[in-house]
Formats: sequence, C-alpha cells, structure tokens
Amino acid sequence: MTMVQLGPPKIRRKSRQVLVGGVPVGGDAPISVQSMTTALTSNVDETLQQIAELTAAGCQIVRVAVPSQDDADALPEIARRSKIPVIADIHFQPRYVFAAIDAGCAAVRVNPGNIRQFDDKVREIAQAASAAGVPIRIGVNAGSLDKRLLAKYGKATPEALVESALWECSLFEEHGFQDIKISVKHHDPVVMIAAYRKLAGRCDYPLHLGVTEAGPRMQGTVKSSVAFGVLLAAGIGDTIRVSLSAPPVEEVKVGSQILESLGLRPRQLEIVSCPSCGRAQVDVYKLAEQVTAAFEGFPVPLRVAVMGCVVNGPGEAREADLGVSSGNGKGQIFVRGEVIRTVPESKIVETLVEEALSRDWT
Repeated sequence: MTMVQLGPPKIRRKSRQVLVGGVPVGGDAPISVQSMTTALTSNVDETLQQIAELTAAGCQIVRVAVPSQDDADALPEIARRSKIPVIADIHFQPRYVFAAIDAGCAAVRVNPGNIRQFDDKVREIAQAASAAGVPIRIGVNAGSLDKRLLAKYGKATPEALVESALWECSLFEEHGFQDIKISVKHHDPVVMIAAYRKLAGRCDYPLHLGVTEAGPRMQGTVKSSVAFGVLLAAGIGDTIRVSLSAPPVEEVKVGSQILESLGLRPRQLEIVSCPSCGRAQVDVYKLAEQVTAAFEGFPVPLRVAVMGCVVNGPGEAREADLGVSSGNGKGQIFVRGEVIRTVPESKIVETLVEEALSRDWT
C-alpha cells in the first residue's frame, strides 16, 4: 500500500523560474498565493481598493480582467499604484495583450481557446513580451478549450488540457520565448490532478494550480484543498489561486491556510478547537468563533486551543501556545503548557487576549 506523504515535499518538481514583477515563481521560490479582483477594472479606485485589501490578507500576485478598451486604458495607473504585481487577464481580443505589456503589467494571462486567431499573433506577442521582460501565463480552462481539441477528445480530458497547453508553448518556443508559466484548470479535482500530473512530467515550466469554477465557499474550499494538497505534497505546483464564489479576500485566506497546513508557509494564527459532542459543557462553536475574531490580525504566530471538555481539553491546551479547557461554567487558561488561572466562562475570550498581549512570544 502506498503511503500518502504529508507536509513539505521531500522532492519538489524541478522547474525553471519566472519573475512576476518582484515575485519569483518556480525553481526554489516559495509557493505564492494569487487572487483576482471582482471590480470593473475600468473603475480604478475600486480595483485598487480591492488590491489593497488582498495585499493586507497576504495576496502576493493579483489578476485583473481586461474585457474592454476601458479596462485596458485603466491598466497603467493600476499597475503603477498597486503594491503587488498585477497580471492582466486577456480573453477574446489579442490587442489587449499588447496594451497590458505597454501598461507595465507584471505578466499577462492568455487563454488560447477563446482568443481569436491567437496562434497567428504568437510571434508578435513573444517579441513584445520578451522586449519588456513580461512573462506569459498560458491558462487553459476546461470551459473554453479549443474546439479542435474538443472535437478530438470529445470533452475536456486531462490529455486535451495538456495537449492544448503544450501546443501553445511550442508556438512561443519557435520564437525563442520561454518565459512562460502554465495552468490547466478543471472544475473536477480528479481531472485537474490528472492533468497537472501529466503536465508536470512533460515540461519544466512553472505551474499555476487552480480548480476553476470550484463553487461556493465551502465546496470550493474542499475541492481546492484536496486538489492542491495532493499535488503540492508531491512537489507539483509553484503558485496557487483558490477560486471561490466568495469575496476575493476569502480566496487568499484559504490559499494561505492550505500552504500553512502543508508546512509550505510559516504558520500564522492556528485555532485548535474540538468539534463539540455530548461531553461539551460550553458552546464550542460560539467560543471558537469569538476567539478567532478576537485574534484576527495578531502579529505573532500562535497556536490557540479552544476545548470544550476535560477528555482531550487539557492535553490539547497544554500543547498549544495558549489555550482554554472549559467546563462547569469555567475555563482553565493554559500558557505554554501550564495552567495559570481559572476564569468564568464569560471571561475566557477577554483573558486569552490579555495573556496574549502581555507576553513575549518570540
């Protein structure tokens, strides 16, 4: 029986590295987290506000949609004022690729399946991108696969997704351009995993992981966690975007937590809380939510245990930096494994925050 490898991969897939603005992607660079704005790109102020919120949440690269000329016209100011690298997301009109490069965007994402006469423009795009030092992401999606490949395979199979991506790469390679990263996204994690595994074995380009149209927050989080966990634990993947039908900041939070859970990014706040059961003598759901809210943005990484009974509570609380084991209307407060006081249930959150702020956690 094959054992599943958990934690940081012992062997990471060897890939070339590209620079997206100041963020290296691929090679031995840390896995980066991306998201995408939802505001109209032509609304510069709203787009920049979203970018600022994403940056504060830990986003390292942001993508903006460019479906119209007004959006293309907004790119220079957005690229100049953003604190993180901006990628222009181009569909249908190849002229916007050149506009994005001229605007100073850090990279351009193209979807070959829905750009008219894209193959005929590859030479010009390669020359412009090369001259400006702008990498290209070839983003193949199951929902917009080239009609020729749909006819060949019947649907968006892993083989079809990989063939599409590598075909477009070969066109750029003919013109000496290899500053490329690739994504082959599908809404089904099983198909997506198979596609990236095949792709990883056939090229050394850095890979952008994503489960496209993953769904609402809960479903999308599960799909992305499963798919990313399998691939990243095998050393496959260089940058990620969690796609959720939710505010973009939530995508960044989920992506960051996936990397933290796999040991691929330093842990920030971690709440260890029990699922509750008939033994619980406190409303664990409510207490865990209150503690999470109270510690949001805490500047030092902490593991905080929120436990509802005496079975596992004391043990888990002792293992955490800070914790509470609750019961009979009271809470035992633990700091680094030691009980430091017992407080009424109504004072638990307040006391945990007080203890966190009063101590040196370095």
